[in-house]
Amino acid sequence: MAIQTERNRRPASAATFPPPQPSGLAPALARNIRALQARRSQEERRASRQERVAEAITRFTGSMAFVYLHIVVFGFWILVNAGLLPLLPRWDASFVILGTSASVEAIFLSTFVLISQNRMAGAADKRADLDLQISLLAEHEVTKLVTLVSAITDHLGIETEADDEVGELRQDVAPDAVLDEIERSGRT
Repeated sequence: MAIQTERNRRPASAATFPPPQPSGLAPALARNIRALQARRSQEERRASRQERVAEAITRFTGSMAFVYLHIVVFGFWILVNAGLLPLLPRWDASFVILGTSASVEAIFLSTFVLISQNRMAGAADKRADLDLQISLLAEHEVTKLVTLVSAITDHLGIETEADDEVGELRQDVAPDAVLDEIERSGRT
């Protein structure tokens, strides 16, 4: 009773602490992380020189250093050609050269971005395929576990609320049938 009374006196804002966590990752998780890192490194090594160059350009153009560089270059260009820095002669008073240069740069940069996006989309497709395969394997394993647990409950004569659903849960999922149904329902 004294313990209960002391609990009631503790303020609601008293801090609670989560249970201690294990000091490291589970061996299987650590192994999977290493395998995925090794796979990414291998894919990066397999990338062609052109893909690596496009990736480096895209990485640079997506940085603040690129923005600062453009602020300096375009700012200088505009200041000189607008006549605000009279120490230097104007070479593009109508800003046609600046506009043309910016347009050509935009064409090339968008191409580099598309190359990088295509490469990233390929990697995402591979990861999606892996996710699907793992999900299908997990579903198959769960189906087998349901079958085993159902057999155990039948053998022991135990009735559960899930008995009506067990027959359905024992069936393996047919990915083609699921995809066909998704396509059919998407068309209506």
